[in-house]
Amino acid sequence: MGAALEILAAEQGPEQVLDRRALAFLAELQQRFGQRRRQLLRERLRVQERLDQGWLPGFPDDTREVRAGDWRVGETPADMCDRRVEITGPTDRKMVIHALNSGARVFMADFEDALAPTFANVLEGQRNLTDAIEGSISVAGRDGILRLGDDVATLVVRPRGWHLEEKHVTLDGRALSASLVDFGLYVLRNHPALECRGSAPYFYLAKLENWQEAALWNDVFDFTERELGLAHGTIKATVLIENILAAFQMDEILYALKDHALGLNAGRWDYIFSAIRKFRRDPQRVLPDRAQVTMEVPFMRVYTDLLVQTCHRRGAHAIGGMAAFVPSRRDVAVNRVAFEQVRRDKEREAGDGFDGTWVAHPDLVPVAREVFDRVLGDRPHQRERLREDVAVRPEQLLDLSVPGGAITQAGLRLNISVALRYLASWLGGNGAVAIFNLMEDAATAERARSQVWQWLRHGASLDDGRVVDEALVRAICTEVAGEIGAEGKAPLLDSARRIFEEIALAPEFVDFLTVPAYAELA
Repeated sequence: MGAALEILAAEQGPEQVLDRRALAFLAELQQRFGQRRRQLLRERLRVQERLDQGWLPGFPDDTREVRAGDWRVGETPADMCDRRVEITGPTDRKMVIHALNSGARVFMADFEDALAPTFANVLEGQRNLTDAIEGSISVAGRDGILRLGDDVATLVVRPRGWHLEEKHVTLDGRALSASLVDFGLYVLRNHPALECRGSAPYFYLAKLENWQEAALWNDVFDFTERELGLAHGTIKATVLIENILAAFQMDEILYALKDHALGLNAGRWDYIFSAIRKFRRDPQRVLPDRAQVTMEVPFMRVYTDLLVQTCHRRGAHAIGGMAAFVPSRRDVAVNRVAFEQVRRDKEREAGDGFDGTWVAHPDLVPVAREVFDRVLGDRPHQRERLREDVAVRPEQLLDLSVPGGAITQAGLRLNISVALRYLASWLGGNGAVAIFNLMEDAATAERARSQVWQWLRHGASLDDGRVVDEALVRAICTEVAGEIGAEGKAPLLDSARRIFEEIALAPEFVDFLTVPAYAELA
């Protein structure tokens, strides 16, 4: 191999996952693709400099032929044709069993936003998925031993994004790409068993900003198929369009993956976060309270319409966004209202032409399924709906105005509360957290903290006339931290508050809060 690969972790027994063959494969992936990944991340910085100077993106001139061309993505595997309801969640053992048994057609096992990437969580997640594929997974539950049923969801894995690293495994002293670690271990360990089950390695690709980043994944897939003796196009992927720059390159992203492409997903929370992040210096693009930035506001509606049109023109699936409500075991009235909101959201998606949707809790699967069953009937999807009525101009995607939007003290307080509660939990090893009956993950926490930074930087006024300044943010932090502390459920609250204030009050925007916070994870 010629390179020094080292495991930097105190955990005993990582050889169960990181055996010699796995380490050699990860080293090969890193040597082949690590430098190109770093170049693409540097290009992100150059694009951000242009955005900070006032440049606005559009549909690229140099890929006009791709958008105009008459091409389609590769064939969809049988077990990914019907995706009407997908459930998402972290890779802990109990969640894997509940999600696979939930009645959803697909389970997206998440190594990214819903996982706090301690080394123990990463390795245990890989073990859990292997056990699930082999049918041996079980765990003690309230009513006995939980095991997989006879009819389980198709498994799809979301590796961590290109911007993240796995600090516990280094090659020549440099941390490996977390994306390549998550992907490489899963494919290497599981492709034979998946083939025996009539399935294959399927992935969700997160945080992509352009087609070049998708092309890197495509080359990783091509190499892996050759290396492991898999037929070309065996590995399949759905790309989350959760970055506002990627919305201008949806055709190009599908084309870059071509035979490996399954479709696109409307990653709504990260998309809103990306709009704040990319236009951080623009006072004309300051968003109101997060509760007011719904899927019905103009810039979100045109983005999802364009996504459906693009996917269906190319023979790909269009998958809708997350329903994050967590049902209450004690409050039937809260559930009734929330279920109705979820139902309306899914009716909008199904009516707009989406082929499926996401939920975060098993109790929401029947709600979403009923809506899509009504629209799809016996059809596995509605890709024949080409949405030829859609004609999106660049300025529509860039117009972040929200009619009637306002910034309120309640909205500011909610953002701070969510960010502190989530960070405290994440630092403790839990990346999917129920907060105020919503499943919060890194994407929603990012949106919360980025709004605080944006309002502070641009001196936004609350609806009561007060200006958002550092003193106000610190005062609310103190109040909220006191409330959380009184609940006695956040032992890492002090660390969470320190990280939040360092990021939210920083003069320059920190692109991802999970990067500095990762330094404090085991």
